[in-house]
Amino acid sequence: MLSALAGRFETEWRVRRPPFALPVRASFLRAGPVRLGAVIRLLDRVTLRGLRARGHHGVFERERIEGQTFVVDLVLYLDTRPAASGDDLTRTAHYGIVAEEVTAIISGEPVDLIETLAQRIADQCLKHEAVEEVEVTVHKPDAPITVPFDDVTVTIHRGRA
Repeated sequence: MLSALAGRFETEWRVRRPPFALPVRASFLRAGPVRLGAVIRLLDRVTLRGLRARGHHGVFERERIEGQTFVVDLVLYLDTRPAASGDDLTRTAHYGIVAEEVTAIISGEPVDLIETLAQRIADQCLKHEAVEEVEVTVHKPDAPITVPFDDVTVTIHRGRA
């Protein structure tokens, strides 16, 4: 919810309400209670949508043998100010490299669950120094379901421990 508010507020704002009234992401809660007058820095977002690759993930033998297309959406949460101030690619997440790493994971070692695939992708994204949090959605549009459907997705949100 806080990320939806990020576009409406400046990057920094002072807390004027009691902490229980603030919509905050889990990463803020891990840091402890928010005090009046504290400065909360809202993270910027870099979004990659529709990364596609063929993988052999699933619990059924047919999925492992034939494979299928998986689609991944990512939201990388980071502070882009250091990169923007110096126009320096090394101070942000290079989304081209992230995209290549994600598609390599999709087409790499098979797993039974798309939850496991999403976790592997999140772990890789968090290896980039600038990335503080990541949201990963894995789509399995050709899942072996016997009724009509549009898509199956798993979405996870992970941050640095």
